[in-house]
Amino acid sequence: MPVPVAGRCSRGQGGGRIHPGAASTTAGPGSRARQTSLRLSAGEALIEGPLQGYHHETYAFPLPGAGGGAGSVRWKCREPRDGILWFDRRWFASEGALIRALAGRVTSVPEIMLVDGIGLQRFIEGTTLGAYGGPGSAVAERHLCQLERLFGELAAIGPGALRVESTGPGDAAVGDGDSAGFAAELLRFTEEQVRLAHLPRYGELFRALGVPEDGLTRLARRMRSLTARPFCLLHGDLHRENVVVDGHDRLWTIDWELAAFGDPLYDLATHLHLMRYPARQEAAVAQRWRDAVERARPGSSAGWREDLPRLLAYKRVQSVYTDVVRAGIGTGRGPLDLPTLCDTAYKLESVLGRAAAVLGMRRAPGVREIAAVLLRRRRTGGG
Repeated sequence: MPVPVAGRCSRGQGGGRIHPGAASTTAGPGSRARQTSLRLSAGEALIEGPLQGYHHETYAFPLPGAGGGAGSVRWKCREPRDGILWFDRRWFASEGALIRALAGRVTSVPEIMLVDGIGLQRFIEGTTLGAYGGPGSAVAERHLCQLERLFGELAAIGPGALRVESTGPGDAAVGDGDSAGFAAELLRFTEEQVRLAHLPRYGELFRALGVPEDGLTRLARRMRSLTARPFCLLHGDLHRENVVVDGHDRLWTIDWELAAFGDPLYDLATHLHLMRYPARQEAAVAQRWRDAVERARPGSSAGWREDLPRLLAYKRVQSVYTDVVRAGIGTGRGPLDLPTLCDTAYKLESVLGRAAAVLGMRRAPGVREIAAVLLRRRRTGGG
């Protein structure tokens, strides 16, 4: 259905990450995850899902003999979605194998159980940390203490500590502690697998939004002098929706598909970028991270005050390239209504505004400009 020219964008939540909506909520009745859930569950009526998620199709259900009442344990069946675009490198071949390897090392990982050769994750009954407040809001002290413990536990797991199959050679050319080399690999992946890979289809959209072509090149010069820090396990995507708060106020960390070994400061930068703490609390969280990783592995925070702004700059630039592509996908196919267009425009305004100085943009476009660009692209066949 065409989007009317008349109409006005009203500000919603805004500022979150942009995902093509259809990929995160729909699933065919004959999908592998659905069929596996039907086979293993205590009954079709007890299956909940598909649950919200971009990379995986997920269902929750009790096992046969578990009843299905309020106190019964439920398990998750997760399968990667077909046709998903990966904007971050993947290190481990199996998220389930990684989580099993973390048992006894990381206290906040859910239990894994094999049923008929299928790895099921325990479904944590509760709400995500995002239910307590979205990006920009403060996090309670009792929850910050648990996040601090998580950072310490991750810092204690160095390369080679886990016997989990990787997706390939990984960063074999980057030695343990080569933070500058690690950052160079991040930049290379974003340049080759995100920007250049999507330039033929979305290059005009980047130009219409004023995104310079040399943004990553500018940033690369700032990354060459990063301080060496011993590598450790990184979660890679630690934000409010990937932390579940159970009925006892205990935090559980989910969605480990972007986990990798690398510079511990990168995990902090990713966390701060996605959480968007209030300024005073952000400084406190960074100090908590510093204390936690130093207790676990001395030297893990070397040079962090100088290097954190550089890694945060990378996260802002990375978000521009990934979210512009996602916006192009989400507004360029299928029905499009005014609220969806406006919500996408507000999110892009935030993403572009935060990265404008790093990218060398003269100015970041406003919501109306962005909405007009997306709509014009759709109407001219660019979508």
